[in-house]
Amino acid sequence: MELKEVIEFLARYDGEPLAFMEVCGTHTAAISENGIPSMLSPKIKLISGPGCPVCVTIASYIDRLCDLALTPNTCVVTFGDMIRVPGSEHALKDIKSLGGRIHMVYSPFEIIELAKNDEKTNFVFAAVGFETTTPIYALLIDKIIENDIKNIKLLTALKTMPSAIESLCNGNNKIDGFIAPGNVSVITGANAYKPIAEKYQLPFVVSGFDGKELLATIYALVKLKGKGEVKNLYKSAVTGKGNTKAQEIINKYFEPCDAYWRGMGCIKGSGMALRREYSMYDAGSYNLCEDSFINKACSCGDVITGSKSPNECPLFKKVCTPENPQGACMVSNEGSCFHYFINDRR
Repeated sequence: MELKEVIEFLARYDGEPLAFMEVCGTHTAAISENGIPSMLSPKIKLISGPGCPVCVTIASYIDRLCDLALTPNTCVVTFGDMIRVPGSEHALKDIKSLGGRIHMVYSPFEIIELAKNDEKTNFVFAAVGFETTTPIYALLIDKIIENDIKNIKLLTALKTMPSAIESLCNGNNKIDGFIAPGNVSVITGANAYKPIAEKYQLPFVVSGFDGKELLATIYALVKLKGKGEVKNLYKSAVTGKGNTKAQEIINKYFEPCDAYWRGMGCIKGSGMALRREYSMYDAGSYNLCEDSFINKACSCGDVITGSKSPNECPLFKKVCTPENPQGACMVSNEGSCFHYFINDRR
């Protein structure tokens, strides 16, 4: 079908109301930036799910990073967006003014040279992410062992998407299908969603990231409504089985564990922790459990699970802005609140 026909079909759709959830932060960004919600019939609703790793990171993880940054002879190494995520009392950016040591990087491998050049300092990397970034941290451990570096550890908050999606299917939200995450699916493969699709009789469509691909994906979901099928529309990057080499190195250093998600609580088997034989490279990840919210008025948890849209939060655009984020969804450039704010979505 031609793009024009797809656009016309989606704009004129007048069947039963449908709600489709994307569970990829890059999809959230692309949907907003391409103005896709405004192109759809009022009967088709797009919901942002827990697709941003920064957004689903619990406050106690941030608290632990803050404690480490204030520990003598210790430096926390992180990507820039993690610096602004609120913990129960502080964000990492606040800790710097209290004398904490924090170093921002663009690649995890930068920590290798930092550690080599300052052997008296213990460097801790804030290893946050989904299946897409977990192989990178496995390769980092490989490099640390190869270079016999003793002053690097990881504080992990690594999560896996299929378990979280199944948790959403067991929830109270009406979800009629999923825009399966493109980047994650490169690693896991499209077949990872088949058991969930069949169990709950919900369609999954693996999508690329440009506007045309996303519109084709939404069209496919409408056509597949009520069917427990998986369709791969991102075959240039995603196969059925995924990247087996990446899966192998993940399994070499990490093993499944229960994990806490902001707004979703503990989801069994949804995390990846360093195997016990490599626990000397862990900075205390095993003891992180209880979630805590810094502001009871913040609806970040409801936004992550699709129970509310960002503009239903009482803090949105009032107290909570990108310059003054009250929750993680406003911090990350993949966060739903951030994109509702900058693209003036309704």
